[in-house]
Amino acid sequence: MEFGDIYQTYFRDVFLYLCSLCASENVAEDVTQETFVKALKAIDTFDGSRDIRAWLFTIARNTYYTYCKRQKIYADRELTESTADVQVDFAEQLADEESAFCIHQFLHSMDEPYKEVFSLRVFGELSFDRIGMLFGKSSGWARATYYRAKKRIYEYMEAMENEKDQL
Repeated sequence: MEFGDIYQTYFRDVFLYLCSLCASENVAEDVTQETFVKALKAIDTFDGSRDIRAWLFTIARNTYYTYCKRQKIYADRELTESTADVQVDFAEQLADEESAFCIHQFLHSMDEPYKEVFSLRVFGELSFDRIGMLFGKSSGWARATYYRAKKRIYEYMEAMENEKDQL
């Protein structure tokens, strides 16, 4: 496959993955461009044993971390946790733009590997097998990590909903 085809095929996937990591479309776009420049330079080292999208996501993640070090951006890791008995339809929450932004904010501050596994699954549309391969773990580990991340997001959204109801 020609590199131009790779760029056309995977640009959106890499961009969405980076949006989930950094919550800024401008930064995500810059880092996506830098990712593809690095991928072009290293395309000869890609051996084809992995999915090319997973390879690009790895480059994108490392490029974003380098960007963060350069910019000295550190996410606030302190989160308030609260639980409630509110039923939230996860698909509807993602469809609502305001809720999606809240989820991205929470996701940005979530601890690793939960943030990355969730992003790879939802935004990167990778299978649990592929995610497990990226981390050198089993697909069961990836599945459990994804569901734990999803549960944390549910709890966060329930707390946000309760907070809105109290106002």
